[in-house]
Amino acid sequence: MKNYQKYQRGYFMPPVNELKWAKKEYIDRAPVWCSVDLRDGNQALVVPMSLEEKLEFFQLLVEVGFKEIEVGFPAASETEYEFVRALIEKNLIPEDVTIQVLTQSREHIIRKTFESLKGCKTPVIVHLYNSTSVAQREQVFKKSKEEITEIAVSGAKLLKEIASEMEGNFLFEYSPESFTGTEPEYALEVCNAVIDVWQPTPDRKVIINLPVTVEMSLPHVYASQIEYMSDNMNRRDSVVLSLHPHNDRGCGVADSELGLLAGGDRIEGTLFGNGERTGNVDIVTLALNMFSHGVDPKLNLENLPFIVAAYERLTGMTVGERSPYAGRLVFAAFSGSHQDAIAKGMNWREEKHLDGWSVPYLPIDPHDVGREYESDVIRINSQSGKGGIGYLMEKQFGYDLPPKMREVFGYAVKSVSDHLHKELSPDEVLDIFLKDFINVSDPMKLMECHYVQRNGIEAEVTIEMNGDTLVLAGHGNGRLDAVCNALCDRYHPGFSVVTYKEHALEKGSKSRAISYIEISDGKTSSWGAGRNTDIMTSSVYALISAINRLEKAGK
Repeated sequence: MKNYQKYQRGYFMPPVNELKWAKKEYIDRAPVWCSVDLRDGNQALVVPMSLEEKLEFFQLLVEVGFKEIEVGFPAASETEYEFVRALIEKNLIPEDVTIQVLTQSREHIIRKTFESLKGCKTPVIVHLYNSTSVAQREQVFKKSKEEITEIAVSGAKLLKEIASEMEGNFLFEYSPESFTGTEPEYALEVCNAVIDVWQPTPDRKVIINLPVTVEMSLPHVYASQIEYMSDNMNRRDSVVLSLHPHNDRGCGVADSELGLLAGGDRIEGTLFGNGERTGNVDIVTLALNMFSHGVDPKLNLENLPFIVAAYERLTGMTVGERSPYAGRLVFAAFSGSHQDAIAKGMNWREEKHLDGWSVPYLPIDPHDVGREYESDVIRINSQSGKGGIGYLMEKQFGYDLPPKMREVFGYAVKSVSDHLHKELSPDEVLDIFLKDFINVSDPMKLMECHYVQRNGIEAEVTIEMNGDTLVLAGHGNGRLDAVCNALCDRYHPGFSVVTYKEHALEKGSKSRAISYIEISDGKTSSWGAGRNTDIMTSSVYALISAINRLEKAGK
């Protein structure tokens, strides 16, 4: 690419860079979460949500557990104004939820914002902002640092004045928009000037929000900026330090996590990262990252498929199939080695009766977010292996195939998937087993079988073969051995049963038995399975299935 030289780093490292955050191992508690889906998220949609859709989305956010929700910029449009009024007039805001509204630091916009809040019975955060970056100062506003500071201070004074005159519980938030392109010393100066106007106390804090309005640096730079601000901010014990990362460099989650380590108390973001350009930070990913470290995220994401479906319906957006935690394929294992490791890990947990989670390739238990092992984890295609296919057959359908048979059946399944060039559903995998391995009656079909005990067991087996009815006799040390001698001596001399396994498919007196048999002459082998309410009959069916599969293979 030819034009790389025209791009320059437009961010600033702080004058003091102690890197205390780098010594912390993990985030040990959830931040205050503030959803901005109804503002940043909504304004980024091709078709913004209707009033009814926004009301439903608000209820979804409440159900997920957000206690702070930015509901819009009421002075920006009549639609946003009406939405705020609808929430208030219809008494839709729960007592434990604080709504947030956004306003520029301009008098008529501030007054219109407060007008929209009349009669609100619950606390409201009034979020004031003005841009402070070098680029915005020079190119957009053409104002000095002193003039930009005055915009922030005058807005802060007006918020305080109007709030004191109105009935209601108003909390204040300030954002130096384009913080990441602002010299840290100057950003600190502006924020401290606003704090000095509002005079917060530990019992009545203000929010200082430091946004990654446009992502410009590596995440460690943002963390260093946050640490500097946190260490040097006036009345720090009376300030909630908030982060608002966007995702232009694809590092929104990393910015947020390192920013929390560096002193952040609060996160503003959206479900699944919807927002302007490449989006806001994905709160679902952040919350479940904490969850995977054993930290309560303070959000209810136990039915993630429901949340995804509601989000997609209301916004018209799509959650990517590989989006962390929420994507349709994020728990799916197609690779044979991955499937085998997962299956063994799951069995290990069952055998050891473990409560803790440590399963290869699964960072969290899919059940914890409403996903299913059988349909979401073990996915079957031409790349699948015997472990995953065997695990699926056992856990979903009750067939515990012997290890060597799993390999044979696995190749059969992969062959079908490869031929059809598609993933196979669990039912399609079962159909292959039922059709090709269980009670196979072509070309040989069992009609009846009788046993007599005489120096061992004598078996008389009646079969139908190529339209002919034949009665065959065999002798052995057991019923199955006698039947095997009767059939194999006639059709495959030298073959004998080398592997046998049986188990019940269901509990109870009427349960069906399933038998698995491998016959071999030492060089060639064949597997079959039989199912019947009588264990002996299921064994004979399995033997005949193995013979029939050998016959078909020979053709």
